Amino acid sequence: MTMHVTLRQLSAFLAVVDAGSFSEAAKAMNLSQAALSGLIRELEDRVGVRLLDRNTRTVALSSVGQSFEPMSRRVLATLEEALDSLSDLKELRRGVVRVAAPEPLSCTLMPDLIAHYQTAQPGIEVRFEDVPIEQVVAGLQQGSADVGFGPSGVVEDDRVHVHPLWPDPMCVALNPADPLSRQDVVSWRDLRDAPLINYMPNFATHVLSHVPPRHHPRRIQPVHRVNTALSMLSVGAGAVVSPALTERLVHGFGLVFRPLKQPQVNWRAAMFVRHRPSVSPAVESFVRFALDYVEGWAAARRPQGPGRKRPAPARA
Repeated sequence: MTMHVTLRQLSAFLAVVDAGSFSEAAKAMNLSQAALSGLIRELEDRVGVRLLDRNTRTVALSSVGQSFEPMSRRVLATLEEALDSLSDLKELRRGVVRVAAPEPLSCTLMPDLIAHYQTAQPGIEVRFEDVPIEQVVAGLQQGSADVGFGPSGVVEDDRVHVHPLWPDPMCVALNPADPLSRQDVVSWRDLRDAPLINYMPNFATHVLSHVPPRHHPRRIQPVHRVNTALSMLSVGAGAVVSPALTERLVHGFGLVFRPLKQPQVNWRAAMFVRHRPSVSPAVESFVRFALDYVEGWAAARRPQGPGRKRPAPARA
């Protein structure tokens, strides 16, 4: 049987217990004494038992009231804790964002983005997974990820909203001993006979489909990770086609990075956000921050002409 006890009735009951009198409790709650007495009467009617023994001079807990009093305090304390927690989430003092991304984004953009976001919002925990793009998409669809990053065009699901980010020109990493490394620009035709070490999934669909078939590489060796491809190239012949954003990784292996043209092919990054009936403030905050941050981050890594300085990376 539901008793429909209100929080205001419980507050009035505890106010009387704490004050030891109806008049003082009424003052503490900014009520008239008659209104306070009405709340106590309603409470006792609802629970069906007297909670307070009172006369003209004193008020004290009944035997049942003594047992009821600590339970009432727990109810109000639990509510206050819940409201405080909700306020923390709303004000971004607490919260969790689950993010997933594949290579090469996981070892280029993501460390910078996450570090700067957590500096701006130290109360928000970012749980990051570096996984293949298939697992990024599956995580978004199954609800284990809130936000994902990867190449645009890989997600076709009404449950996931796609935010296109920036178009990144494809470049080519070369061993310094390769004669092609002495060219300022490399063409797809130049790479036709070079062993191509490819780490990019869907390379044929997203990259080679924009290149005339007569200029397609004749030999492609597939690997799973960008670091594997670059490491193999650093000790052997061949080439690695990769977006411009990987320039820092390429140079870290002692390789040369050159623009790849005729034709120029752009690789476009995207951010994927899972649709929910109600997106948490933490996820909303991360998405807004990321959309602002990546524009400056990408501009700072865009290939520049001779004598031009790169703009400073975005700082939030």
